[in-house]
Amino acid sequence: MYKLFFRLVFKRMDPERAHYAAFRWIRLAARVPVLRTFAAAALAPRFEELRTEALGLRMHGPFGLAAGFDKNAVAIDGMAMLGFDHIEIGTVTGEPQSGNPKKRLFRLVADRALINRMGFNNEGSAAVAARLAARNPVFRTTVGVNIGKTKVVPEAEAAADYVKSTEALAGHADYLVVNVSSPNTPGLRNLQATESLRPLLTAVREAADRTVTTRRVPLLVKIAPDLADEDVDAVADLAVELGLDGIIATNTTIAREGLGLRSAPDLVGETGGLSGAPLKERSLEVLSRLYARVGDRITLVGVGGVENAEDAWQRILAGATLVQGYSAFIYEGPFYARAIHKGLAARLATSPYATLAEAVGAETRKKAAL
Repeated sequence: MYKLFFRLVFKRMDPERAHYAAFRWIRLAARVPVLRTFAAAALAPRFEELRTEALGLRMHGPFGLAAGFDKNAVAIDGMAMLGFDHIEIGTVTGEPQSGNPKKRLFRLVADRALINRMGFNNEGSAAVAARLAARNPVFRTTVGVNIGKTKVVPEAEAAADYVKSTEALAGHADYLVVNVSSPNTPGLRNLQATESLRPLLTAVREAADRTVTTRRVPLLVKIAPDLADEDVDAVADLAVELGLDGIIATNTTIAREGLGLRSAPDLVGETGGLSGAPLKERSLEVLSRLYARVGDRITLVGVGGVENAEDAWQRILAGATLVQGYSAFIYEGPFYARAIHKGLAARLATSPYATLAEAVGAETRKKAAL
């Protein structure tokens, strides 16, 4: 039914307009007690065998919503209603900003992909913090907060900008993510270099610790799929050195060649980050490489091209404790998370692993032993 609706309605709409229309419907549904109860019963069934512990947190399962969909923390209950086990809001910047000029979001339907150059459009750390502080949760879920650099802030002052967001948001975050990998903020990806990343992560860690003294806020970093293998290794080593809690692999890609894209060349040629199915292979490669490097010392989150339960299962076997999706949600609709949960439970039941935690990294370990 959703796929027919997508072809007849959403496909004919501007992608950003369609996004906000769907967003409104999800938020409205979550505000109606009877409707949200029935929706959650249908879309968010719980599987005891999928219960997950990660980052010192207990979650209903391993599958969450990646950053980018809910930039301003306005639909957390709505997304939990749809079955996501954790919701990562943002990317939030120190100051509010409108993002890049429209048109800035493009669907590559033939490739089940998106290209975006949104540019961290969000209301800013103070406004998002106030919304999180005032939130009265309907559904228990894990909320991650993804922070990035304000566009007008010079690269040399990036750490102070991240610290500003950390001080505002850390107290409301179940975990915090430093985003240094979006291709849509000039100079942002330069911060992935270890000589820049070390002081940045150190400053954010210190800010989180002095802001929140009653608990340790888990800190993760999100990296790009376009990093060279040796740079992936360097980030992994740095994460272990600094005692980071996790790495999210991966953000969108600026690559277009070698991905087998079938969409029209003018559409493929749009600048911005490509997400969705074409990212599947490289994001899995980066994830496997990270796990081979860090093992179980830090938590890995797999994202990029996760369309179905098999994709999520492969991420877990490669080393991901948590898995996230976004682009496929646009194409699969409200039953996306449900289908992944059912498929994961079925795969676990027929696997040689007694628990989901036992399956994490099993394939990467097997390859290393050969």
